[in-house]
Amino acid sequence: MFIVSRSINISLLTEWNRGDDASWEFYLLKTKRFFFLIVTTFILAAVCSAQSEPTVSKVEPQSWWKGSSLNPVRILLRGSNLKGARVKPIGDGLRVVGLPKVNERGSYLFVDLAIAPNARPGKRSLLITTRHGFTYAYFEILPALNRTGTFQGFNPDDVMYLIMIDRFSDGDHGNNDPTQSRGIYDRANKFYYHGGDLQGIIDRLPYLKELGVTALWLTPWYDNYDRPNEIEDKEGKPSTGFHGYNPQDFYAVEEHFGNLEKLQQLIAAAHQSGIKIIQDQVVNHTGPYHPWVEDPPTPTWFNGTRERHLKNVFQTWVLHDPRPVEHLKRETMEGWFLDFLPDLNQHDQEVERYLIQNTLWWIGTTGLDGMRMDTWQYVPNSFWQKWTTAIKREFPKFRVVGEVKDGDVVHVSFFQGGKVRFDGVDSGLDSLLDFPLFYPIRHAFAEGRHLDAIPKILAADFLYTEAKILVTLLGGHDDGRFMSENGATIAGLKLANTFLLTTRGVPQLYYGDEIAMTGPDEPTTRKDFPGGFPGDQRNAFTRAGRTKEEQEVFDHIKTLTRLRGELEPLRRGRLVNLHVADQQYAYARTSKAGTVVTVINNDTKAAQIEFDVSPIRWTSGLSLIDRLGFAKEPRVVDGRLRVTLPERSAAILVAR
Repeated sequence: MFIVSRSINISLLTEWNRGDDASWEFYLLKTKRFFFLIVTTFILAAVCSAQSEPTVSKVEPQSWWKGSSLNPVRILLRGSNLKGARVKPIGDGLRVVGLPKVNERGSYLFVDLAIAPNARPGKRSLLITTRHGFTYAYFEILPALNRTGTFQGFNPDDVMYLIMIDRFSDGDHGNNDPTQSRGIYDRANKFYYHGGDLQGIIDRLPYLKELGVTALWLTPWYDNYDRPNEIEDKEGKPSTGFHGYNPQDFYAVEEHFGNLEKLQQLIAAAHQSGIKIIQDQVVNHTGPYHPWVEDPPTPTWFNGTRERHLKNVFQTWVLHDPRPVEHLKRETMEGWFLDFLPDLNQHDQEVERYLIQNTLWWIGTTGLDGMRMDTWQYVPNSFWQKWTTAIKREFPKFRVVGEVKDGDVVHVSFFQGGKVRFDGVDSGLDSLLDFPLFYPIRHAFAEGRHLDAIPKILAADFLYTEAKILVTLLGGHDDGRFMSENGATIAGLKLANTFLLTTRGVPQLYYGDEIAMTGPDEPTTRKDFPGGFPGDQRNAFTRAGRTKEEQEVFDHIKTLTRLRGELEPLRRGRLVNLHVADQQYAYARTSKAGTVVTVINNDTKAAQIEFDVSPIRWTSGLSLIDRLGFAKEPRVVDGRLRVTLPERSAAILVAR
């Protein structure tokens, strides 16, 4: 600004002193020019000043808690004219460690803030100065959350329930179209927002409690872009980020769902109801409209650019191959997901630090209990090792389940932590979604294929470091509904849930499967829960709003969750196979608390089943009872259990 003003002043003096004519017309003209140049000087000086002064539009993270195992915290400030910036906290309890770093364009500033152990909670100002001016940003020191009843983790005692937030229940109609001018709320459009929100989940906690749910897995609540997605083509039409997997802001809650305070209210209410909360996170990629895409904080923030990047080829088998084809591995790991989701580069140390802190922030500021991590296999194991180590250091009981969507046990088991793999890394991952078991469950109970495919998959449990913590499922938001599989029936759905809730692992239900909802593909598997939205013709959250078949399935799952809670071996017992046939399967769950035997007849006709029970030490004359009420006179004779079951039914047997 000083240089520009000085050059203009020189021009003014030169103009005023030019010429010797003394006519009044000449002096009038000269005066007009003089005043014009004065005005221009002030305008240009103001513009110059505005262009040079630093600005800050975003602080990430905007807060942190004292006493954290991660200290100092690295803050990322987004703005303009930040080159040469210095940062000074105003107030006690906060200090800058080291020198700030600024990217080439001066649009991002990295600074480390250390929080004193005795710091008073509250907001602090950060003074950002450059040689052209100064501005302020704000950061809050938080008190640490009470660890009683928070950060609990999940385990086989739990029954997990997956909710797609936008499609479950609309509890706050005021946030259905918060941007108003954008028009991305439309229940008639399967790719737009439908109105489900965090308040809707709070309202339905009694329903979930009645069903027997103890943990809620919620799809991502990151803030998403407030516009139709013209980059992702859905049936020739634009889509939106209603599902949450295209983050626009990693430190904010999507306004269609609520805000941070509402999220904290939901978690507190759930904990009071005895229900844990599991966050769905994404660290592999961002949404296509994230500000980073056009202006990355570092040159290597992404793998490639929008104009020049690798397309993900999904050759995932190379990821556990000790002799991979390198170009296939690179295209799989570094390719942009679906060719439009920008791939974050976790080898960049700033990206690594940012993502680790972001995960810790969500846990530490809300009291989460667990996490489901999207697209686990497309992120380097070296990053996961640091990420999981940071989580366990701060929250030892916290647990993470990773999504590796593949039916191959060899491939999926490679990603579980607990041992160093051939790549020299122990990822530290607690659990995985059990997709190798998901597919034979669908094939056997929906399509009527061979039931013995299930124990064949379970026979490979030795490949996992801890199979009992795997999350088992028969439905999810990326696959068509169970009831839309060829041959699916209510009886088959009930059998599938019987197996799910009595075998090893942590069972996961998918919203609406408890009332036999249908939907053959990705859009329709994400339909609205009937009764959760204004104008719905019926309310399936209530008994009066369910059909006879819906109530039958609901009651069956409710019975199973109650039995699972009542009979400790169904949750923690060792799994023992007792009988395997084409359409019959019997197994025991045995622990110090006792033994429970589940017998399944998947045939379309009644079956008499007999098998040896000496492995579980059941002896002749033992009096048994079927807790489901289907078995006819179950008894042990000469060390063998004999039971007759009707078509497509099961028994849960315990000693009287």
